[in-house]
Amino acid sequence: MSENGSKVLIIGFVWPEPGSSAAGKRMVQLIDTFVYEGCDITFVSTARMNERSENLTEKGISCRSVKVNDESFDHFIRKLNPEIVLFDRFMTEEQFGWRVQTTCPDALRILDTEDLHFLRYARERAFKEGRDRIQDYLVSDIAKREIASIYRSDLSLIISESEMYLLKDYFRVNDEILFYLPFMIEEPDHSNTLELPSFSQRNGFMTIGNFRHKPNLDAVLFLKEEIWPGIRRNLPDAKMNVYGAYPTQQVSEWHNPDDGFLVHGRAESAYHVMQKHRICLAPIRFGAGLKGKLVEAMLNGTPSVTTTMGAEGICGSMKWPGFLADSTDKIISSAVRLYTDESLWEKSRDQGFTLLSERFSKEKNQRKFISVIRRLGNELQHHRRHNFTGAMLMHHTMASTRFMGRWIEEKNKKKDT
Repeated sequence: MSENGSKVLIIGFVWPEPGSSAAGKRMVQLIDTFVYEGCDITFVSTARMNERSENLTEKGISCRSVKVNDESFDHFIRKLNPEIVLFDRFMTEEQFGWRVQTTCPDALRILDTEDLHFLRYARERAFKEGRDRIQDYLVSDIAKREIASIYRSDLSLIISESEMYLLKDYFRVNDEILFYLPFMIEEPDHSNTLELPSFSQRNGFMTIGNFRHKPNLDAVLFLKEEIWPGIRRNLPDAKMNVYGAYPTQQVSEWHNPDDGFLVHGRAESAYHVMQKHRICLAPIRFGAGLKGKLVEAMLNGTPSVTTTMGAEGICGSMKWPGFLADSTDKIISSAVRLYTDESLWEKSRDQGFTLLSERFSKEKNQRKFISVIRRLGNELQHHRRHNFTGAMLMHHTMASTRFMGRWIEEKNKKKDT
């Protein structure tokens, strides 16, 4: 990245929806980093925009739709001639990576993994089959595809330290092509935290999450069937408030005011609902990456009760701002205690602010990210010579995927005539 900013192309798997998912917030954080550096940014996607998509043009970003397996993308990117190309998830790199390499070979190719999809898939399978070990599920077709994509890229952004360890220690991926980049969040201002609602000004429990994401759907099912009945027996007047975009019919049918289980659907402001309620519950049983709801809970002064899976990659060696519990009974007892003990609640709230400052500082993480991009930009060919596996995979991808892509292009042309 040059000192005066660079021309950046971001190829989105979807148009970012920061109000709907942690993935959407992550993408906006990356975009804001490039904006801060004065980059000329173009965002493209094969997906359709909707009313919830972030208005990127307000940030001065050029937007357009692109097609898969269509030579129009080659003409477009050749004219744009970006210095940096960011792929949103490995599926996007699979579709467009070889085209970028062919047309703009000197562009720095960055993969934002969001989370490791193959890890989430392995944990879901192990959970559903009642297995404790996930190693039997790690070496899957998805893992081969995703790790191949990581190798083909010049740099892959990994959101969790746990996922960094897995790639380096288990799969022996060269750490020169990996970069740990967690959420980048404005550090809480002391005067603003004092204005947040206090213990006595809040009531009820809450959870939030995009219901298209299977770990979120399962967590609410766990809450409904096993956890909430136990909490309700101890706190008969308490309410469980469930928020989330894209609720299924099944989720909507879980709404039961008599049991204090309230399904509200999409929240217009996650911050607003988090500040209304006293505790965030996130009994996550499988998944990967960082759980955005838990980081946002800290930002809003809302202690949480979650599982070790839910907390993975967030607190490191620091104390959790609330409780970590994996058994149903422990989750219930922890939730009740935190809900009723004002002193404990306040200590947990303050610990959340400390954790955010230590681990998710926007300024610190942006500075590290920009530094590594500039370094790679100055020594890209040297960097690529040390990634022979990536060069080999790109060679075979260009031979096979390009052939398939060209075949589909010709087939589509015949269909249109």
